[in-house]
Amino acid sequence: MKLEYDEQKSRRNENERVLPFSVAKNFEFDTAFIEQDIRFEYSEPRFKAIGFIQNRLFVIVFCLRNENYRIISLRKANPREVKKYEIYRKLY
Repeated sequence: MKLEYDEQKSRRNENERVLPFSVAKNFEFDTAFIEQDIRFEYSEPRFKAIGFIQNRLFVIVFCLRNENYRIISLRKANPREVKKYEIYRKLY
């Protein structure tokens, strides 16, 4: 699947987190832990993926649009998310 995102939101993410959405092209979806975000009632299903970009764990929040991953958020994984990923990898 291809990635798509809002350029303005990507620039804002780059300013706030030094992470433009374009780096997500290297996100390893094949080995990622992915779960649906059901905390709120969104207009479309949202998913949270914890996975690697190079040798660092990141979190991508995305939705599926026209068979593409539409990036909503990208950030470094926090310690709780790192632990969740480690447990997932031990099980699978």
